Amino acid sequence: MTDGTSGTDDEAEAVACGSTSVGGEPESSDSMRTFGAVVSALREHHGYSREEFAPLVRYSRHTVVSIELGRRMPDKPFIERAEELLGNTGALRKSVEHLSRQPGLAAWFRQWARLEGKAISLNTYECRLIPGLLQTEAYARTLFVNQLPPLGERQIETQLKARLERQRLLRERENTAYNFILEEHLFHRCMGGAEVTRELIDHVLDLTQVRNIEVQLMPLVRENHAGLHGQMRLLETPENRWYAYCEGQESGLLISEPKVVSMLQMRYATMRSQALSFEDSVSLLQRIRGAL
Repeated sequence: MTDGTSGTDDEAEAVACGSTSVGGEPESSDSMRTFGAVVSALREHHGYSREEFAPLVRYSRHTVVSIELGRRMPDKPFIERAEELLGNTGALRKSVEHLSRQPGLAAWFRQWARLEGKAISLNTYECRLIPGLLQTEAYARTLFVNQLPPLGERQIETQLKARLERQRLLRERENTAYNFILEEHLFHRCMGGAEVTRELIDHVLDLTQVRNIEVQLMPLVRENHAGLHGQMRLLETPENRWYAYCEGQESGLLISEPKVVSMLQMRYATMRSQALSFEDSVSLLQRIRGAL
């Protein structure tokens, strides 16, 4: 961007950052995007480019861009200086009271979660824990309670609410094809205890009765395994574009590069052939459930 009147270049830059690592500034909420649009409109109305506006409010141009795109929460000094420059109408002071970030989801995951919400197919491989879309409330709570550094009770409830809300996708998107490849050992771990695991297996077995949800188990003993690089998720949008997502300890990687996505699709397809069939997976889950 050169004249401060169009966000095209900066928006492209923001998307590019979000398509690789989403561990920096938090993903925006509707209220943050609305507030940013108001700042941008008032700035342009008063004839300031971003290059001119930034030093006047004593913030970097990058910070101004982030606020106007709804990616950064404005602080009080920004609000006060911006108000003075943009007419002292009180619009910014009043609207900032209603700002909120999207609660419960990690910042690096929110961009993927938005894509999930409109996907026509979603493929998930997990080797660390049961995917959020398949978790029971008790299992999810166990994960949050075991998180380090420890979470407060309010944080646990907020994250639990967000996770259970995401699970509406399985109930509401009947035309989306869901496939999950899960390592068998995830059910043998008994995270949360035997009762939590029994409930979890019953829940997963119930989901396998839904015609657009398929679960496959990767057996404990497997001489060849295409998923040794770790967990992955793949989705297809209504425009038939594919994206991939890989998650680490405290970061997530959203991948849109076709060559990389194609490579991950190849690995996933191979894993589907290496995992137990859907019917054999259901049978194994029933046996594990019976042994608890």
